[in-house]
Amino acid sequence: MTASAGACLVIGAGDGLGAAIARNFADEGLSVCLTRRPRHVDTLEKTVDAIRAAGGEAHGFGVDARNEDDMAALFDRIERDVAQLNVVVFNIGTNVNFPIRETTAQVYRKVWEMAAFAGFLAGRESARVMVPRKQGTIIFTGATASIRGGAGFAAFAGAKHALRALAQSMARELGPEGIHVAHTIVDGAIDGDFIRGLMPDAADLAAQDRILSPCDIARSYVHLWKQPKSAWTHELDLRPWAEKW
Repeated sequence: MTASAGACLVIGAGDGLGAAIARNFADEGLSVCLTRRPRHVDTLEKTVDAIRAAGGEAHGFGVDARNEDDMAALFDRIERDVAQLNVVVFNIGTNVNFPIRETTAQVYRKVWEMAAFAGFLAGRESARVMVPRKQGTIIFTGATASIRGGAGFAAFAGAKHALRALAQSMARELGPEGIHVAHTIVDGAIDGDFIRGLMPDAADLAAQDRILSPCDIARSYVHLWKQPKSAWTHELDLRPWAEKW
């Protein structure tokens, strides 16, 4: 086990927000552990290498967050081989748009498994290792769909509503145990390659701070981790100044 400020696990560490969260916690001296599904694990190398090049500690893991045994083993491995888990961020998105008449049972079930059931497993395993120590921070990344279902987003909104309810239940149960559980509502487009491929004017919007910056979101996550117990935030809304809500 390394001598550090502990470990931060980012479940769902894509090239955008997940990578930014990992970089910012690494800058705070935590050993960051990043996960993606096994078939996408190679994409973690860029982020891991960049963090190490900047003097931080990073580890990539190919894990299906929907698999109960694999998730339990991941937490045990990090606690044993990396460092004590002080922060866990559940950051799986699964934002899909299907008209309700075209939403198959397979689509609905998969979105729920990725964004809700996997969140339950992450939360349960976090509690398992953190409660005996009476400390730790668990952050769930939510979206506009966490509080408002939009047309064509029945599957996504259903899963994100469930994740928000999970976070609320866990906060009420684990807060008295010394565990800070937070849920963020990330309301708006997040700058990155994906959004720039969809929105031709994304670069101009980013220059005007009209879409969300992954790094700025990540800084808010670090702030949640650093909050004193006398003033914990459970739910945090993050949106650009120009976003309608």
